[in-house]
Amino acid sequence: MSPVDQAKQAALTAYRGMWQDFVAAGTTSDWQSPKLGRYATGLALSTLSRGMYADHYNGLVTKGEPVLNPTVASVDPLANPVTVIVNDCGDSTHFLKYRADNGQPANDGPGGRQFVKATVQKQADSSWKVTDFGIQAVGSC
Repeated sequence: MSPVDQAKQAALTAYRGMWQDFVAAGTTSDWQSPKLGRYATGLALSTLSRGMYADHYNGLVTKGEPVLNPTVASVDPLANPVTVIVNDCGDSTHFLKYRADNGQPANDGPGGRQFVKATVQKQADSSWKVTDFGIQAVGSC
């Protein structure tokens, strides 16, 4: 497998892993879950843990799972990739917030298809982690 193909595969694995760990922590809004740092670091980890803390503070949990459709947008540099940009049109229709005390919907609006752009970078230990991501509004893809 070429270095570019290896980087693409590792980046997509890290991206999917970040969301799997976020889903698991979201069931109890465990903002201190050590799993959150397995596939995320830097701004991405901060965004995940801050959002999870806000949910915890507000008595919310997340139920369900997003549907992911990630693709590699770019790899840099081509000779020895260290950064991969991942684009996704994730679907949050069945990945919503609920009140922890009574299980009622949190009224944060319906989910739907949202454009996600993530930066995944090779770390000093040769692992790949999401270092930053942004999620656009429902209907953005």
